[in-house]
Amino acid sequence: MIKLILLDVDGTLTDGGIYLGNSGEELKKFNVKDGYAIVNAQKLGIEFGIITGAKSELVSKRAERLKIKYLYQDISEKTVILDEIMQITGLQKEEIAYMGDDLNDIKIMKKVGFSGTPLDGVNEAKIIADFVSTKNGGEGAVREFIETILKKDKLFQKFLINVK
Repeated sequence: MIKLILLDVDGTLTDGGIYLGNSGEELKKFNVKDGYAIVNAQKLGIEFGIITGAKSELVSKRAERLKIKYLYQDISEKTVILDEIMQITGLQKEEIAYMGDDLNDIKIMKKVGFSGTPLDGVNEAKIIADFVSTKNGGEGAVREFIETILKKDKLFQKFLINVK
């Protein structure tokens, strides 16, 4: 049973685009459907974390808003963070899922119990992923990943009852 879902940001929780405002501020587009699934899966006791290679105040704010427990930014070797989280939580790799979209996600995808990638993830990620979404990153892929895990672990009906 999956107890922790870890997520990449750019290309997974977002569409991978970087939008610049008139005054040079960076903007990212997150999908409300992904956030809705995260919040409601947390009600079932599933914890969430973000491991991203970039660093962004927008990501910090999104993680805080969604009450995501683990936030690691500016990470070049994501498997080191996975090992740290496993040590902190006592979870086994079979209890952890990860969704990412690019080459820097492949090592961690191979180390977790269940892995996923968005439809527009790189081919190398699609080859090794346990789940390939029918949605692109930032377009509901994370929600589809979460719902797939809940169905696999026989929690989807509880998820439907708990949604608000």
